[in-house]
Amino acid sequence: MDMKFWKKALGVTSVVLASSLVLAACSSQSSSKKSSGKEEVVFATVGTTAPFSYEDNGELTGYDIEVAKAVFKDSDKYKVTFKKTEWASIFTGIDSGKYQMAGNNISYTKERANKYLFSYPIGSTPSVLVVPNDSKITSYDDIGGHSTQVVQGTTTAAQLEKYNQEHSNDTVDINYTNENITQMLTNLNDGKYDFKIFDAPTVNTVIKNQQLTNLKTIDLKSDDQPYIYFIFGDDQKDLQTYVNKRLKTLQENGTLSKLAEQYLGGDYTPSADDLKLPTSH
Repeated sequence: MDMKFWKKALGVTSVVLASSLVLAACSSQSSSKKSSGKEEVVFATVGTTAPFSYEDNGELTGYDIEVAKAVFKDSDKYKVTFKKTEWASIFTGIDSGKYQMAGNNISYTKERANKYLFSYPIGSTPSVLVVPNDSKITSYDDIGGHSTQVVQGTTTAAQLEKYNQEHSNDTVDINYTNENITQMLTNLNDGKYDFKIFDAPTVNTVIKNQQLTNLKTIDLKSDDQPYIYFIFGDDQKDLQTYVNKRLKTLQENGTLSKLAEQYLGGDYTPSADDLKLPTSH
């Protein structure tokens, strides 16, 4: 009787103790959330796309990051936390609710607009064609029959896939990669590929920082809005409204222009009239 009794008593005590610990943990979690009084916004970014999102001495910085910090500075409602991840994981993470918001030189596409909410534009990023100094490519019309690297799911990848559909007799050799833009431009500088299409602020920064002296840029004409945006999960309307209100203030008080000059090397910012949600044309 004694052994059975004590085994049973100990078993009950263990269950009660375990339950108490779980309840204590839950209550401490909820109270810590309440004590801060702010909703956490997990902001996804790649962190290797200078000058928009990159690490400097182990700290995330760059234009997109600093604009986001300015947006949430002194907010009574939100607290932002930055998380580094791969490009494709930004979108799957927002889909699953792991992230509420993202920024990483993200442009507008109809496909993205069907799934995500967009902010007002935070910057302007005109594209350039990057080629070796001795290249015979002088314009976009010359890229057929030449090779490039792209990351799958980017606007450049979609642009070149469409180009190949329309020029089936003289296609671009598209090489898909997960390498970052610094690596891709270094490969181009080393003669491994023939051209790269990317935004001017990033290209100019990488060429300068990496001393890629074998490369030159060619301006591209485009009918598309060359803007970049923050994106949100489709259930984040309140967050979208808050961010857009703050972006309006940051444009008016000159903060966006100051950050663009510092990180993009020029005033690549939207005008007051351009502060509106993107639409397809």
